[in-house]
Amino acid sequence: GALLALSKPPGLPILGRPGDLSLDALLPALRRRLGLAAELHVVKAPAREYSGLVLLSSCYHTTKKLQQFFTNARQRGQYPATYRAITVGVPEEVEGEICTGLCWQHQGDKAVVVPVPAPGRRSLARKDVKITQTHYRVLSAMGGCALLQLQPRTAFPEQLQVHLTLLLCPALGDHEHSSHVGRVLGVPFFLSPETAPTRTQVLDEELLSRLGLSPRQLHHLPLHIHLQELVLP
Repeated sequence: GALLALSKPPGLPILGRPGDLSLDALLPALRRRLGLAAELHVVKAPAREYSGLVLLSSCYHTTKKLQQFFTNARQRGQYPATYRAITVGVPEEVEGEICTGLCWQHQGDKAVVVPVPAPGRRSLARKDVKITQTHYRVLSAMGGCALLQLQPRTAFPEQLQVHLTLLLCPALGDHEHSSHVGRVLGVPFFLSPETAPTRTQVLDEELLSRLGLSPRQLHHLPLHIHLQELVLP
């Protein structure tokens, strides 16, 4: 019918400035290629850094109805989006909840998302901090890495990356937040964002070898978080 599903590669933004490559800029060409009469609208799509499902619609009313469904689903305690992630490290518990406050913080000339473990009432009331929650389950583990299923129960930019660092298992290819997980004698611990500047993710030689990468190529490694499934009404 009106719906079309695609699989987006990591690094492709949904919206962009005129002349930039973005999903939105590709929609007219996609419409012509498929011979569709009506314009295509983005119903649901993963963030720029993520890969995975993009849901498009050629019917304005269907788009609005589904977007309202996704908004209302969280309020009803339903979580229609399921992600997969490959992590560097394996969580101690096979299944659990990650719950923390998140906020934007200015560091130098840029804004970054940081966890706030015990936010005050005033910061919550002013909406400076938002309580966020993600359910996770380990699907597989091998060689110090794990495949996780993630169901975000709230929506906040970079929520999944930050929550994985709080598990001390950053996502493979996370060059933004992985520096917040340090190691002493092989034991991981959390470093505050203020003391751990952003850098290219550091991987041990064995994992680099298995990935077929040199240290110089690491900054090209994409973020391994993938929107796997969307449940529709």
